[in-house]
Amino acid sequence: MHYAKITGWGKCVPPAVLSNEDLATFMDTSDEWITSRTGIRERRICHCNFSDMAVVSARHALAAADLDPAELDLILLGSLTNDSYCPNTASLVADEIGAVNAAAIDVNSACTGFLYGLHIGTNLIRTGAHKKVLVIGGEFISHYMNWARRDVAVLFGDACGAVVIEQSDEECGLLAAKIGCEADAKYAIQITNLGSAYSRLSEEFLYVGWNFEGQEVFKRAVKAMSQACMDVLEQTGLTVDDVSLVVPHQANKRILDALAKRVGIPEEKVFVNVHKYGNTSAGTIPVALAESLEEGRVKPGDYLLTASFGAGLTWGAGLIKWGERVTPLQLSDASLPACDKTALEILAPHIKRYAEHSASADSQ
Repeated sequence: MHYAKITGWGKCVPPAVLSNEDLATFMDTSDEWITSRTGIRERRICHCNFSDMAVVSARHALAAADLDPAELDLILLGSLTNDSYCPNTASLVADEIGAVNAAAIDVNSACTGFLYGLHIGTNLIRTGAHKKVLVIGGEFISHYMNWARRDVAVLFGDACGAVVIEQSDEECGLLAAKIGCEADAKYAIQITNLGSAYSRLSEEFLYVGWNFEGQEVFKRAVKAMSQACMDVLEQTGLTVDDVSLVVPHQANKRILDALAKRVGIPEEKVFVNVHKYGNTSAGTIPVALAESLEEGRVKPGDYLLTASFGAGLTWGAGLIKWGERVTPLQLSDASLPACDKTALEILAPHIKRYAEHSASADSQ
C-alpha cells in the first residue's frame, strides 16, 4: 500500500499588517471588542495578486522537499479568491514555478480548500495515479470584504501555504480523513454579487456583499468538526491521548476553544496563530502547519489532528502521521514583490467605495 508523505512545506504572509487599532480609525470598533470576541489582534493585507502568494509558498515547499518543480505531476490549489477562473489559477502557478509536467486543478470549497486538496491528493497517490503532488491553500479575501461591516470585515486576512506530498512505503502523511457538507445551511456563509447568479447589468454587482450568520456557523462548525475528528481517530484506532498537536482551521479563538473542549484535547496541544493573521480561509491550516514546524512543535512520528469548516457548509478533519524529517532539506529566498504601502493605504479605495455605498443605501 502506498502512502503520501509530506516532504515539503512553506508559507507566504504579506508584509502589510492591519491591526485592530487601524480598523478603529474608520469603523465603529475597538481592539477590545474584536479581541474579546475573536482572539484576532491583526491580519495581513496582500498588495499583489493571490497567485504571487501561491508561487512563493510553493517555492518554499519545493525547496523544503528538495524537489525540482518538473517532477510534480499534479497541483491542487484551494482558494475561492483566485486571480482568474479562466484560466484557472493553478495553471498560472504551474507556469510560474516551471511545473511543466503537472496537471493543475483549482479546488473551491472555501475554508476547507487545503484539507480537501490534501485528501484528494493523498488518495490519488494511494491509488498510484500520481506520485508527487503540490497542495496549496490560500486566500486574497481582504479585497472581497465589505469594509463598512464590522461583523465580517474584522475576521479575515490574506495568506497562503503549501505542502509537497510524495508516494512512500512509509506509513505516514494523511492516514485518515472525513469530509462532508451540510448543504442545507449553504447560505450561512455567502458572498453575494459574485458569480453567474448575479447580473452584470445591475449597479450592485460592483459591490460584493456578505451574508454571515455567526451563531449558526459557530454551532454547526464545532459540531461537525468535532464529530469528524472523532471519526478519523476511530478509523485509525487512535485516541486523543495519541495526538501530539492539533493544527485546526484558524477561524476564531472561541471556535478553537470549543472544538478542543468537545474533542477532549488540552489547550496546550492546540496550535493557535489566529491572533496574528485572522481567518485566512484555505490558508489557515498550511500556514499553521508551517509555523508549527518552524517553532519545533512537531516531532518525528507525531500524530497531528486537523479540522476545518467553510462555506457550503463544508467540513472535514484529518489525521496526519509525521515522518522522520522536521527541517527543510533546502531553503528558498522566494518573496513577494516589495510593498511600499501600509495596509490602510492598500485598502483605502475599497474602504472609501464601501463607505460611500453604505451611506447611499442608508439615505434611500
